[in-house]
Amino acid sequence: MLPTECAGCRQRRPGLRHGVCPDCVTALRVLRPVPVRPVPAPPELPPCHALGEYGGPLREMLLAYKDHGRHGLARPLGALLAEVVAAAVGAAGPVLLVPVPDTPTAARARYGDHLGRLTRHCARRLRAAGWPVRVHHAVRAAPRPDSVTLDSAGRAAAATSAFRARSGRFPAAAGSRVVLLDDIVTTGATLAAVSRVLTGRGLPPYGAAVLAATRKRHQQ
Repeated sequence: MLPTECAGCRQRRPGLRHGVCPDCVTALRVLRPVPVRPVPAPPELPPCHALGEYGGPLREMLLAYKDHGRHGLARPLGALLAEVVAAAVGAAGPVLLVPVPDTPTAARARYGDHLGRLTRHCARRLRAAGWPVRVHHAVRAAPRPDSVTLDSAGRAAAATSAFRARSGRFPAAAGSRVVLLDDIVTTGATLAAVSRVLTGRGLPPYGAAVLAATRKRHQQ
C-alpha cells in the first residue's frame, strides 16, 4: 500500500480520506462560508457566499478535480458546497439548486459536467440533513472562450450571450429558494448572466453558493 498524492498539498502521504491528507482535511474544516462580492459587482449578481479564498488546499483540490481527472473529489467538494448553500439560505427549507453548466467543449475535456457531479453530492448532503432539495439544470451553455484566458471586460462580454434557458417547462418554485451553484467566482459575470436568464423565466435566484472566490489583483 503505497502513499498516494494528496489533492490538497500534492504530497505523497498515507492515511488519505477521499483523496485528502489529515492536515488538509483540518485546514478545510476551519473554513466557514462568508458573503463575497466582486468589486465592481455586475448588475443582477445575486448575493453570493463562498467557502474560502481561491488558494491553499481548496485551490489545489479544485484543480485536481477539474483539470487532473480526480473525479472522486466530487464527494468531499460537494459536501463542502452544501455547507455554503446552507449559509446562503440561512435556515432549512425547500431549495432549488441550479448549477452553472459547462460548455460542451469543457465537459468533453473533463469527461463530464464537473459541476453537475458536485451538485449531486451537494444535494445528497443537504437531503441527509433534512432539507427538501430539488436540482434543475435550467440553463444550457453556448460555446465560449475559456474564462481563464480573459480579463474582466472579456469575461463580461463572453458571459452576456453565453447562456440560454433550456426548452421545456420550468419547475414551479413557489416556496423554494433558488440557489445558483458554481465552483469559483471571479468577476461575477457568469453568475450574473445565469441569474438574468433565470429571472427572465420566472426563477429569480435567492443567492449563489461557490466553493472559492478569487482576490482581485490591482495592476500598477
